[in-house]
Amino acid sequence: MDRSSAGISGKYTTSNNGYNQPNGHAPSSRRGRYRHATVRQWNHPPRTAPGRNEFYHSSGTRSSQHLQCRSVNPAQDFNALIKPEIMDDLVSQSDRFGHRYNGRNHGQYASSIKKYTSAVQRPLNRAEQSQLMRLLQNFAATRSWNWRSLTTTLHSLTSAGVFTLHKPMDERVKLTQANLLSTLFDAIIFNCNQKPPARDIDAQGVANLLWAMAKLVDNGQERTPEFNEAVVALLHHVNAQKAHFKPQEVTNLVWAMAKLVDNGLEQTPDLKEAMFALLPHVNVQKDQFIPQAITNLLWAMAKMVDNGQEHTPRLKEAVAALLPRVNAQKAHFKPQEVTNLLWAMAKLVDNGLERTPGLKDAVAALLPLLNAQKNQLNAQGIANLLWAMAKLVDNRLERTPGLNEAVAALLPLVNAQKNQFIPQHIANLLWAMAKLVDNGQERTPRLKEAVAVLLPQVNPEKADFKPQEIANLLWAMAKLVDNGQEQTPELNEAVAALLPLVNAQKTNFKPQGIVNLLWAMAKLVDNGPQQTPEFNETVAALLPHVNAQKANFTPQGIANLLWAMAKLVDNGQEHTPGLKEAVAALLPHVNAQKDQFIASGYRQPAVGHGKTGGQRAGAYTRTQRGCGRAVVPRERTES
Repeated sequence: MDRSSAGISGKYTTSNNGYNQPNGHAPSSRRGRYRHATVRQWNHPPRTAPGRNEFYHSSGTRSSQHLQCRSVNPAQDFNALIKPEIMDDLVSQSDRFGHRYNGRNHGQYASSIKKYTSAVQRPLNRAEQSQLMRLLQNFAATRSWNWRSLTTTLHSLTSAGVFTLHKPMDERVKLTQANLLSTLFDAIIFNCNQKPPARDIDAQGVANLLWAMAKLVDNGQERTPEFNEAVVALLHHVNAQKAHFKPQEVTNLVWAMAKLVDNGLEQTPDLKEAMFALLPHVNVQKDQFIPQAITNLLWAMAKMVDNGQEHTPRLKEAVAALLPRVNAQKAHFKPQEVTNLLWAMAKLVDNGLERTPGLKDAVAALLPLLNAQKNQLNAQGIANLLWAMAKLVDNRLERTPGLNEAVAALLPLVNAQKNQFIPQHIANLLWAMAKLVDNGQERTPRLKEAVAVLLPQVNPEKADFKPQEIANLLWAMAKLVDNGQEQTPELNEAVAALLPLVNAQKTNFKPQGIVNLLWAMAKLVDNGPQQTPEFNETVAALLPHVNAQKANFTPQGIANLLWAMAKLVDNGQEHTPGLKEAVAALLPHVNAQKDQFIASGYRQPAVGHGKTGGQRAGAYTRTQRGCGRAVVPRERTES
């Protein structure tokens, strides 16, 4: 996924406004602790219906609600949403009824914005968002709002793209977003901390709110203290409501937790408990999941595992229950869903999931779809698919004719979309092609052409590569050279562009990155004249980190490092500062870990992989979201 989210596909979720709005009064009239907007005062007489605690809708609100009933004229319908009298009426009601106002009309207005975006089949664009934000400066939630109003408002506005952070971002719009979110979070926290019967907390609302919170951070919003507190408050209700979640809500919740974790939320005991409560539902409800839900669930579990989630029995059972559904539903998966599924299976295998018959069958069912759908893939999908196939092969999945055909179908697309690849895609693609070649893929003309079109992209994008991507790129180029790739001017130029970045980012490389870099440099120098001053400086910059990280290298890492240093000495690097110290630091670990070295001795480095973003798995994409039944958003995949 672009934000690293292995991605997910689907439509934006929308709130289901089909059941009755609760009318219970809140016990407090206090505005949210973080309420910043100024509310204008109005003196209209109350318009309550006799004998009922209901409010009449303003004409502005009614006109916006009727958008769903008319043919779509985007300009006309959007203009109906931003009439000043709509907000005047909402603010007036909130102010006049104070603690007796339950937020219903605000929720209905938020829902009308979502209905507009559903009708035009896209979220708000930057201009629409900016116009709407001028109106929403006085749109503020209070603690008196009931549960339904809160869930409808946050879910609808998030789904419609009201809170998306565009780049560049207008500071006025950003401030309005922050103020509105702050009041919503405060009201959510207040509601969650009351007794559920008094606040009408329900399973669908919990699922929709957590989905919205995950989507917010995936669209660039900061995880403020209020945001984190609201997430924790909602997680407590997942266990309490677990018996009431429908299949789509289970899907959205698992996706949301995976997306939150992928965007930096710590895997706390509360989050683990919530996930633990949900996973059995996957097995029980497995026959009710639609293709998009199957995709999102497998993506989410792969993402959780990739972020440190333990392979518990419940997680393994959930994966095992879903894999046969892939084959059964194979005719209904869209291109992005196929991409996300293959990414998820590759990621699960890479993190220790056994290669079960169900996994092999699922992969075999999906591969023929790639050829049929290849012209519908975007740049991120191409990068994720080639990464996934390379990773599956690297984990000893048999290179079947179906896999070979899929690779052959994808390679021409690399050339066709070469200008669309971001730095992460370039790194993943070159890594994938190097890994495929290293596992027996023939260097066909198509593969050579794909490599040739990617190498010139490295230099222009060099400032945007992350440390892991730099390590993977140098490893990939070294591995391609080791398998017969000619050291063309383009390859040499790409290497020369990356070497200064190694020195500049030397403190950011993890142990595996250090191993891969030194192995790659040793392999490059062993296959051609690469001993430039920049090359020597890069080696010298890395060697001290061997000593600093010595306790964190695996047996394979130690073997590869000692091989690399021996090869560097063999090519004239014996006087490089720090080389002797690095060797001396590693040797004691050889004795300590002697029982863990594999019999064959040298193995190539276990190369890491960066996340593809495209869009949080992808993802989706990053917009796996749904409607009514809280459909899972579509999302970008990541590798």
